[in-house]
Amino acid sequence: MYQIKINDKDFAVSRDKNGLSVNEEIIAADIAKVGTNAYHVINNNRSYNVEVVNFDAAEKTAAIKVNGNTYQVSSKDQFDILLEQLGLNNLKAGTVGDLKAPMPGMVLKVLVNETDSVKKGDSLFVLEAMKMENIIKAPADATIKTIRITPGDKVEKGQVLISFS
Repeated sequence: MYQIKINDKDFAVSRDKNGLSVNEEIIAADIAKVGTNAYHVINNNRSYNVEVVNFDAAEKTAAIKVNGNTYQVSSKDQFDILLEQLGLNNLKAGTVGDLKAPMPGMVLKVLVNETDSVKKGDSLFVLEAMKMENIIKAPADATIKTIRITPGDKVEKGQVLISFS
């Protein structure tokens, strides 16, 4: 599943055994590559000339020209979406503020204490969700400012669990 933004309009895109779906509608397009960055697309008996003007894989952005009109495109995959849900989408800034619950669940173990210094990838706590134990790890090197959970706590999606300084 991908979240695609085209000129500030959001689309949910996925690919499965049925093909490509956009906002849960199956797309049966015929796509042919006609040049290095150029494609010809036929969808619903309409023809489109598509050119990838620029593409930045690291930022997951592109400028795409369709029949002479240029569109700015950005995408997020399931990992980007999960990082955003965890409140970790600001990692590029080099600082981490709050760690949020990615989904409802119950805290089984807290493995750190306030004022602990943690390294990126260190285990912070264990969250049981949908009968699975998930070890939540530190998103970056940081010092724990506040721990707002204890074993046995039930948490809601988006709830702040740990704050870093």
